[in-house]
Amino acid sequence: MNSFVVMQGHTYQEEKEQGIIWSPQKDKGGNTPHSWLRMTNVKEGDRFFHYVKGNISAISVAVSNCQEAAKPTAIQNFEQWGENGYLAQLQYHELEVPLNIRTNFDALLPLLPLKYSPFQQDGNGNQGYLYPCNEELAIKLLELISDLNIYEVEVEQLELAIGTVRRTERNTIVPIIAETEAEAKAKIRIGQQKFKRELLPLWDHKCALCGIELPALLRASHSKPWKDSTDVERVDPFNGVLLCCNHDALYDKGYIAFDGQGRLHISSQIPEMDYVKYNIRPKMKIARYEENKPYFKWHKRDIFQY
Repeated sequence: MNSFVVMQGHTYQEEKEQGIIWSPQKDKGGNTPHSWLRMTNVKEGDRFFHYVKGNISAISVAVSNCQEAAKPTAIQNFEQWGENGYLAQLQYHELEVPLNIRTNFDALLPLLPLKYSPFQQDGNGNQGYLYPCNEELAIKLLELISDLNIYEVEVEQLELAIGTVRRTERNTIVPIIAETEAEAKAKIRIGQQKFKRELLPLWDHKCALCGIELPALLRASHSKPWKDSTDVERVDPFNGVLLCCNHDALYDKGYIAFDGQGRLHISSQIPEMDYVKYNIRPKMKIARYEENKPYFKWHKRDIFQY
């Protein structure tokens, strides 16, 4: 199962009524933008968050794989689009209370990918149609949606809140949220287990910097984070390094990095007088693999806090 954010705006009502999403194949220049081409990745069972005028207004489930299809009659009025396109059939579940993205943006921002994010840095939606939604972002969206749309009614409130109880019983969004969250968490857990299992022997089961070997204190640190990685990169054991808890935290937050040769770089935000506290020194070097180089360079360019 994969998740997506679909930016619908003025086509939402028409597509919801037909139970579809649809995008053209080519723009006026004969090119296929990435947000249209991504439709070809849609498979039955995938989940969608529908972004409409600043809000997530619905969650849906794909009931078919993507297929090539002519422009649906419901959106024939949009003459700027060609007749040939990509279509997937969905089962829509509209939210009783939409989730406003800008109001909740502080919680979402750390989970947005650097590339192909559905949202801009100011909380507005990006132009385009279909964007990937990594599992961490999907889980956070589901948590926020749950807070707004799932009610917990105390026993003593039952007599005064029958209407609320009945709405909750009819609310089809509850099982969709539960199933989507469970599948997203399972995908992360299985991926991280595989990643650590294959990474451990590459570093001789000890911290690459300080040599700690106690398993409970070792972390398989991604160089290119989950939110920015492809499915292949997320479980590639060379996309990471084995570190103790302290060094993992420094690496994850960008206070240390490694270059293509495995040399340690220390952020200027750490005073030199504190190097001994963190058990680091400028000339440290780890025995990296050639396959680590592109990931280390990515981390140093995009995560490291100079």
